[in-house]
Amino acid sequence: MHAFGAEDEDYYFQIAGNLEDDRQFILIIYDIVDNKRRTKFAKLLEGYGTRVQKSAFEAMLSQKSYEKLVREIPHYINPASGEDSVRIYRMIGKGRVKSWGDVPKQQEEIVLV
Repeated sequence: MHAFGAEDEDYYFQIAGNLEDDRQFILIIYDIVDNKRRTKFAKLLEGYGTRVQKSAFEAMLSQKSYEKLVREIPHYINPASGEDSVRIYRMIGKGRVKSWGDVPKQQEEIVLV
């Protein structure tokens, strides 16, 4: 615990330098207006990562899992409404995350099939 109650978490956004381990740190944030679609989308993301806020998930995904997630997203949003949005941030390298409050620790990649 540091000043102002913040916790430092070191992340290695690209886990390994070799080609065998291509997992990357992914942050998914979304705003989906329809309750039913939003709930279904959150259930989808629970299969990939950890909820860290009401509309934010963190995940460690392989390239293959990341591509699968990207293909699935259009089935859950209504871009024509102009109200739904999803953003994915892929982070590579080493970084530090500061967190306040009860934030779940990042888990290894778990993908339900």
